[in-house]
Amino acid sequence: MLKITIVVGNPKPNSKTADIAKALVGKIFDTNSNPVRFIDLATHADEIFKSQSQTMADLSAHVAASNFVLFACPTYKATYTGLLKGFLDRYPANGLKNVTALAMMTGADFSHSLAPTVQLVPLLLELGARVPMSGLYFNTGQMDQINDLISARAEEAIDMFRSLAPVVGAIRTSSQK
Repeated sequence: MLKITIVVGNPKPNSKTADIAKALVGKIFDTNSNPVRFIDLATHADEIFKSQSQTMADLSAHVAASNFVLFACPTYKATYTGLLKGFLDRYPANGLKNVTALAMMTGADFSHSLAPTVQLVPLLLELGARVPMSGLYFNTGQMDQINDLISARAEEAIDMFRSLAPVVGAIRTSSQK
């Protein structure tokens, strides 16, 4: 069973970004066999920047122990939110070294569609996460088509993960070296 987590850095709780993130993960993974922990950082905004917060320490530890994490937030000033950055600043270099992650961002138009790839993916890589594909961007101006857009991006992710299977299957074990 995979340990799957969604971290949403939207300052507004229960946001469109959160809804899109949940739907995307639900289309990529069997969430009945692999339960998903949802972390809405907006509900922890008063603790994100406190250095001594047991709640934040527990959430950070949970994310670092996850097999897969979708980091999602809206685009603010062409990059990720301060809320998400504040949460990720809790990790040292390589603090997410055992996590496979995807970066997802939303925005009102396509002018910032490269933000998840150019801004958020490098941060996740700096923290040691394995990020196997470019960032995912959803235009909230296309909410009338959002289910189709989520399905298409989920298929891209599924194809990417499936393409890794032959590579993983061919890796030497330590006794074969």
